[in-house]
Amino acid sequence: EDQKRQWLAPLLDGSIRSCFAMTEPDVASSDATNVQIDMRDDGDAYVVNGRKWWCTGAGSLHCKVMILMGKTEPDAPAHAQQSMLLVDMANTKGLTLVRPLTVFGDDDSPKGHMELTFEDARIPKENVLWAPGKGFEIAQRRLGPGRIHHCMRAIGQAERALALTAARAASRVAFGKPLAKRDAVLEDIARARCDIDAARHLVREAAALMDSVGNTDPKTRQRLSIVKALVPETLQRVADQSIQLHGA
Repeated sequence: EDQKRQWLAPLLDGSIRSCFAMTEPDVASSDATNVQIDMRDDGDAYVVNGRKWWCTGAGSLHCKVMILMGKTEPDAPAHAQQSMLLVDMANTKGLTLVRPLTVFGDDDSPKGHMELTFEDARIPKENVLWAPGKGFEIAQRRLGPGRIHHCMRAIGQAERALALTAARAASRVAFGKPLAKRDAVLEDIARARCDIDAARHLVREAAALMDSVGNTDPKTRQRLSIVKALVPETLQRVADQSIQLHGA
């Protein structure tokens, strides 16, 4: 409850932002059991040493709390070694924002995708989420909702691209008539409409299954995997068609 009062309430009212630090440069962090950053038990705190990167939003001035995943239980079974800690971004000594990483040359400032280092940073044990050794389970439980959120945003972007495509087709005249009068253009727009609606239906189905049977159910996990693969591909195709119709 103390964690909720300190961090969740201001997050919900929009007065602060958060970031998530899981990915590490030295291991394949998509497998959460590979996470190696050291969280050594030292009395009433964990002493943290190691590196993280691709921490989206960590460079924002409004980012006040980090969820940090690392290894606190090295002798436990593989899926019970990791924990998640809440890190006070403004008041944790030993935490350094090294640099913003770039994607195709863009550093996505001012929030960025940051590389971080921890050098003997002390994190109070009261900042553990749930319990020590529960980091992997937390990560797995949040994957389903996270995928749904990404898919929802991607569908919105696809809708925006399709709206721009339709407006461009109606207004742009080439070789004596609007692009919207050409069968190939109409076919692309119609196919995009079908693809977006189909993707939306699958996302709604996945969300309904999460609500009704949970995201550990085999059918739910199947639907989540389907939308994770299908929706970005749909967005890429619709956006590319829009770019082409705009003359790129």
